[in-house]
Amino acid sequence: MKIHTFRLKPDQDLKQGIEQYVQQNNIKAGFIVTCVAGVKKVTLRMAGAKPEDQDIRTIDGPFEVDGMVGTVSINGCHLHVTVSNKEGQAFGGHLKENSPVYPTAEIVIGEDETKTYYREMDEETGFNELVVK
Repeated sequence: MKIHTFRLKPDQDLKQGIEQYVQQNNIKAGFIVTCVAGVKKVTLRMAGAKPEDQDIRTIDGPFEVDGMVGTVSINGCHLHVTVSNKEGQAFGGHLKENSPVYPTAEIVIGEDETKTYYREMDEETGFNELVVK
């Protein structure tokens, strides 16, 4: 197993920054170990989504990223995040673009060098889902 640690700077997009790092480092089968971050706002797809009915919300912050989980690959990433506001109220969902970092994001990704993650259309869910090879 290989470990990658990197930092995103203010105003970089959290999701796009992770995806760019994955592409630049040719990560074929990775997973989020941890993410310590803040964001100015967050854009999420809320639970219960179907391809034809997706509740996508952009919510102004600032927020602390309290947790992130996901699989990452040069073939596609799937990230979920939990954030909290200054009152300590927390919520989360499927991370989308338009979540600018502030003041920083410290991310650790683990990589299984023996596998490759792909995303393929799943007829049952209607979304591109994980396939491991």
